[in-house]
Amino acid sequence: MRLSLRLHPESRCPAVTRIDVDLARLQGGHLLLRYSTTGKISDLRLPPVTPAARTDELWQHTCFEAFVRGSAGEAYYEFNFAPSTRWAAYQFDAYRRGMRAASSVSAPAIEVEARPERFTLQASLWLNQLADLSRDAGWRLGLSALVEETNGRKSYWALAHPPGEADFHHADCFAHEFSPT
Repeated sequence: MRLSLRLHPESRCPAVTRIDVDLARLQGGHLLLRYSTTGKISDLRLPPVTPAARTDELWQHTCFEAFVRGSAGEAYYEFNFAPSTRWAAYQFDAYRRGMRAASSVSAPAIEVEARPERFTLQASLWLNQLADLSRDAGWRLGLSALVEETNGRKSYWALAHPPGEADFHHADCFAHEFSPT
């Protein structure tokens, strides 16, 4: 399934024409996310690929994100994937409350590919490691990206945006419903 991210109404990003995310459910509880950014890739600030490692504050530069929560509860997980292949995973009890490292989550497999007109980042998540989310109801998925251009300008992309400033944690951003099983 392919979903398109929308540019926040208060953002500008002449370097990027679109960002799509392909979702695939794989055996064993995996969710495969493939973020495809189309545009003039040389105008984006993309760090060099480094050994994958859990790293905080990836969202301060170009970063692709996924948020997962149960439809019936307020708890959710946040995943950050950097073009360097560094990553982060956090748990929240409710909207921006109770943030902590998601220690039960293992490292996602991340692959990147850069071409002049397309940058692709693929990440695989183990959904069965999200033990704090009830499997009795559907789950909600928020997909987003922060894109930094070489001139320092940042733009915010998501499936949906709440009114006002960009806020990927807002309930409106959890715009895609799917089954946890």
